[in-house]
Amino acid sequence: MTIADYLAQNALRYPDKAAVISGGQVFTYNSLNQMVDERANSLAKRTPRDKVVLIRTSQDVDFIVSYFAAHRAGLVAAPLERDMPEERFQAIGQQLTGAYVPEGTADILYTTGTTGRSKGVMISHRTIVANAENLVEGQGFCHDLVFVVHGPLNHIGSLSKIYPTIMLGATLYMLDGLRSHDEFFAALDYPAPRAATFFVPANIRMLIQLSGEKLSQYTDRLDFIESGGAPLPHADMLQLCNLLPRTRMYNTYASTETGIISTYNFNDGRCLAGCLGRPMSHSRIVITPEGRISCQGDTLMTGYVGDPELTATVLHHDTVFTSDMGHIDDEGMLHIGGRADDVINVGGYKVAPTEVEDAAMTLTTIKDCICISQPHPITGRALKLLVVTADNQPLNKQQTARYLATRLEPYKVPMLYERVDAICRTYNGKLDRKAYKD
Repeated sequence: MTIADYLAQNALRYPDKAAVISGGQVFTYNSLNQMVDERANSLAKRTPRDKVVLIRTSQDVDFIVSYFAAHRAGLVAAPLERDMPEERFQAIGQQLTGAYVPEGTADILYTTGTTGRSKGVMISHRTIVANAENLVEGQGFCHDLVFVVHGPLNHIGSLSKIYPTIMLGATLYMLDGLRSHDEFFAALDYPAPRAATFFVPANIRMLIQLSGEKLSQYTDRLDFIESGGAPLPHADMLQLCNLLPRTRMYNTYASTETGIISTYNFNDGRCLAGCLGRPMSHSRIVITPEGRISCQGDTLMTGYVGDPELTATVLHHDTVFTSDMGHIDDEGMLHIGGRADDVINVGGYKVAPTEVEDAAMTLTTIKDCICISQPHPITGRALKLLVVTADNQPLNKQQTARYLATRLEPYKVPMLYERVDAICRTYNGKLDRKAYKD
């Protein structure tokens, strides 16, 4: 069965059960399934060459309908950043038109990985179901749960929570980000036996700092919280456990290429920093002699679309070799170290500094630049652009930021800017990123 098959099955089993709550409206399994059928019939009229459906990820029921309709129509869904510049959106569409996509592919998710290149990761229907079953086993998703989704749905962190929720006939509560904490708490108050949600670490810190006292009132309401996308600082882990002593808290090891691999409830009395738990039933972890984490099992990607050579550098012998360093302890639990690449993680979003630099260098006022990572009290890390201006002109920070916002997704636009006299480079002229590591 595919995840769309589970939706159809639950429309028969639980026709009047709330499937999705979005924009103040409740969509039952029966009504959601009918909407998906109608849109799938429309999509089925596409030509065979247009196998991939590009979807801008709105945080509402319309995205859920479009996503499931693509699957039901036998097509491949490619969820893309809602605010992606139109030029980039069209370029991806051209790249995917006529591209070879293996039979059984469900999704193509775009991500920035170890090379700093934006890559289309192919995910199979089998992988989606395996990810769902791992989450059900590892975190205790159940039929009477309402899962609050507020993160971007073109990333596996939030998208993967749709899978077990729909599989079990539970309820999705859709929010457009966490701009309003009142809306988030209202979602937790929805009348269901239990609630759960997923956070990137930056959102956890923001919620603790701004609404910690209010959050503490939900320890008997929140069944579990999952954190992923970036390491959660140990101080935040401890504070979260103090605020919600009866809530399960999970740190999960997952990526678009590997799927959902392992998870650890750090509210176990030990609160082990850097621990990501044991592999779940569909997954296995092997640590290479160099100390890198490699993953096996049913949750792995099929490959990078249109790039078998790049695929072979990461996926071979049915194993995905990651850029993460780690080890397995005596209890069989994974502990993660640092990353072995230069990609900058900002609030759970992975940013290739080369992409920021390439966009900045199209400005005639910029002679040279480098994008680096700086500590930030809310997001954990923030992007900073160091700039050598042409003809020693002053740096107009606001103008530079506005310009980059027309060429990059919002989370890729640096928060900080500084004019410098020169950029450090290696003897062969490459940017010396090590010189800026703090």
